[in-house]
Amino acid sequence: MRMRWLVGLTLFFILSGGSVLAQEPQETLNLEESIKIALERNLQLHSAIEGIAGSEFRRRAAFTDFLPKWSGQYSFSRLNETPSTTVLGRQIATGTRDNYNFNTTINQPLFAGGSIYANYRLEALGVDLSKTDVETVKRNIVLQVREGYFNILTALKLRDVAEQTVKQFEAQLEVTKAFFEVGIVPKNDLLQAEVRLAQARQNLIKAENGVALAKSSFNTLLRREINTPLSVVDILEYKPSAPRFEECLEEALRLRPEIKGAELNIGQAKEGVKIAKSGFFPTVGLSGVYSRFGDEPLVQGSKSKDPWSWTLGWLATWTFGDWGKVAYKVGESKVKVTQAEDLKVQLVEGITLEVKQDYLNMLQAEKNIGVAEKAIEQAEENLRMNEERYKYQVATATDVLDAVTLLAQARVNYYGALSDFNVAKARLERAMGRMYP
Repeated sequence: MRMRWLVGLTLFFILSGGSVLAQEPQETLNLEESIKIALERNLQLHSAIEGIAGSEFRRRAAFTDFLPKWSGQYSFSRLNETPSTTVLGRQIATGTRDNYNFNTTINQPLFAGGSIYANYRLEALGVDLSKTDVETVKRNIVLQVREGYFNILTALKLRDVAEQTVKQFEAQLEVTKAFFEVGIVPKNDLLQAEVRLAQARQNLIKAENGVALAKSSFNTLLRREINTPLSVVDILEYKPSAPRFEECLEEALRLRPEIKGAELNIGQAKEGVKIAKSGFFPTVGLSGVYSRFGDEPLVQGSKSKDPWSWTLGWLATWTFGDWGKVAYKVGESKVKVTQAEDLKVQLVEGITLEVKQDYLNMLQAEKNIGVAEKAIEQAEENLRMNEERYKYQVATATDVLDAVTLLAQARVNYYGALSDFNVAKARLERAMGRMYP
């Protein structure tokens, strides 16, 4: 008997330990850790960073246009007969039937109307533009993480409100049952309480589903397995913030990477004008050629010809009559500069409106928080008074049930306003070009 007890106890601990080990621990993340994970794993950011490497390769490729180009050729030709000439009645060979040629050429550009330097500058600006794209993507990811984080906190608060509402309806149902059993209230009051409780339980199920969905979305954003257990640190609170709109706008126009990107686009367009204008000037280059000849593959010469020769010279090329083609290209390039400048103006106007909208949304949510707090106090007092009145049958069951519903709605409004404030603040900081933290 004692042995059976020990075996049973051992099995209990083994099975209990196995079930505990089977439960995956729930990871608690704060906002800063969440942002760090998202920035490390986000594929859009990875692609943008790779874009910098691509731009750098293009810049280096453009730099090679400053350097000399070295090329080589090796050829073989066979004639139908050996070249010859007749001198004093004698046939004298003037060449070879098998001809092997090797040429190597070095070309160094000296002047190209400024197109080489302008093209290099264009690609160098492209590297800076890729870097601003990375900064823009980073700020967008940070905003997405902050919004997702607050969505989880809001969903948790709404679930708490739903749970509290269920408990209040359950308590009211117990009171109504007691009154009904002693004949104080009619069955209609009992049915109303049961219906309201059923509705509250349905709302709780929706709230729990909202929490699960918010966590799944957040896991996806952080590129974690969608069902990974997750908990977050509660930072859903109201911290007064009263910056002036003018200060927010000034910071946005100074920090937004999109504006810097627009300026770089203008710079690239201006370099394009310089490249087009280079067609008005001649191109000058230095060229050196070294050649070897032979009647065998090793190009060691022949009886009639020396094995090697070399030439050195320079060449200037200037196109005079192109029917205005270069001028048309210059005109098109100038149009692109104007378009880039217009896009920057539109961007600044859009950012100004974005900052204004987010600023007003934050102020609106800030005001709603105070209103919602006062409404909760009033709803709590209203519920207390109706519960007391119902005990003495001065108020009806409907009055109490409505008071519970009103209190639940006041709490939902409060947490909604609190969430709206934090999200609006995050969006305003994004509109201002700030990085968090």
